[in-house]
Amino acid sequence: MTTFVDRVELHVAAGNGGHGCASVHREKFKPLGGPDGGNGGRGGDVILTVDQSVTTLLEYHHSPHRKATNGKPGEGGNRSGKDGQDLVLFVPDGTVVLDKAGNVLADLVGHGTSYVAAQGGRGGLGNAALASARRKAPGFALLGEPGDMQDVVLELKTVADVALVGYPSAGKSSLISVLSAAKPKIADYPFTTLVPNLGVVTAGSTVYTIADVPGLIPGASQGKGLGLEFLRHVERCSVLVHVLDTATLESDRDPVSDLDIIEEELRQYGAGLDKRPRMVVLNKIDVPDGKDLAEMVRPELEERGYRVFEVSAVAHMGLKELSFALADVVAKARAAKPKEEATRIVIRPKAVDDAGFTVTREEDGLYRVRGEKPERWVRQTDFNNDEAVGYLADRLNRLGVEEELMKAGARSGDGVAIGPEDNAVVFDWEPTVMAGAEMLGRRGEDHRLEAPRPAAQRRRDKQAERDESEREYDDFDPFEK
Repeated sequence: MTTFVDRVELHVAAGNGGHGCASVHREKFKPLGGPDGGNGGRGGDVILTVDQSVTTLLEYHHSPHRKATNGKPGEGGNRSGKDGQDLVLFVPDGTVVLDKAGNVLADLVGHGTSYVAAQGGRGGLGNAALASARRKAPGFALLGEPGDMQDVVLELKTVADVALVGYPSAGKSSLISVLSAAKPKIADYPFTTLVPNLGVVTAGSTVYTIADVPGLIPGASQGKGLGLEFLRHVERCSVLVHVLDTATLESDRDPVSDLDIIEEELRQYGAGLDKRPRMVVLNKIDVPDGKDLAEMVRPELEERGYRVFEVSAVAHMGLKELSFALADVVAKARAAKPKEEATRIVIRPKAVDDAGFTVTREEDGLYRVRGEKPERWVRQTDFNNDEAVGYLADRLNRLGVEEELMKAGARSGDGVAIGPEDNAVVFDWEPTVMAGAEMLGRRGEDHRLEAPRPAAQRRRDKQAERDESEREYDDFDPFEK
């Protein structure tokens, strides 16, 4: 049964915003007391938050689809809808959030660090909020916006100061068990360690974490064995420790060749692992042959520039020196690390010539409008309500969309699309004029939409001509004299 998962694909959906309410206040002797429709509630966000008590992504492996709650619709009597509840998903320290293409969206390190993976939709305004001196009693309300839907990949990269790497059964689990209070599984067969183990070590005044990564074999960087699955867990470490087996029973292996093979795998994996500080631990010197082999290879390893320690995890030999040496390297790495500064608030004012939208003419003659405001306004419009459609036309006109369409060469009757290709509102464009209170009829109506439109009239005239031609053909008798 799977108990450790360090990579999952998560499908998150934020809550939709609640619809605004179109209502009119009524009471005795005052049947039309003005608009009193409340606003819709905001949809809940999906938030990823680091929790130190969480150590695996197993929960999201079993249930990868998560959705926040929707906002409630507004009600009459100026009662706004309740906001949707944010969905907080707790993840381990060191979780990296990526998109489907592999781009890093967030690197969550440190307890309480959060990232909004999907943002909830805005609630729609009720007709009370839409009332103005020109439109005193709106007969419509705005719809709530849909929440974001995202597919993200979560990768866990263990946050450790020291990483133990080496062949299977080199003694890494035994070493971490005696250096710290960790209790990993230990046995005399390869690949005993199937998941990274993490322990906390105290050496003098320095406290650091040490990770035991499942054993590497030749080809690990290309996916052989378990190496590729867990090499990401050593990316954050300050120092790499090669644990070499000096008492191996395999005739084709020796500590120096093991070191060269693991170094090559680290180089091929990348991520800067080949540039990290290194130490070499010659393990199992409690075995007579192991002690002799360690003394033979130590000079060669020191000539390469490695600090070499001879230890025995079983007999507890040489552990104190190793522990304090690791603490010294970790302390120097922490001191050299630049101090984290408070996050600066960056204000990016909009350029004076930024209209907030673009108008482009496509090859098929369609004019496409893209921009945050126009697309949001379209999503919030109830197209079954003529007055709401007229309100949308006024907003687009005030934003300058019609002016830009004219500059781009659009004429009455040309097709205009607002939004992306897969989710756009397409209509025949007719230049409009701003609506005044005198132009509005009954609630929910806009007389501008009742006027005949030139493009629609031209289509009706052409259809009438075709129908007339068909009738004349049907009435024609070739034998009639």
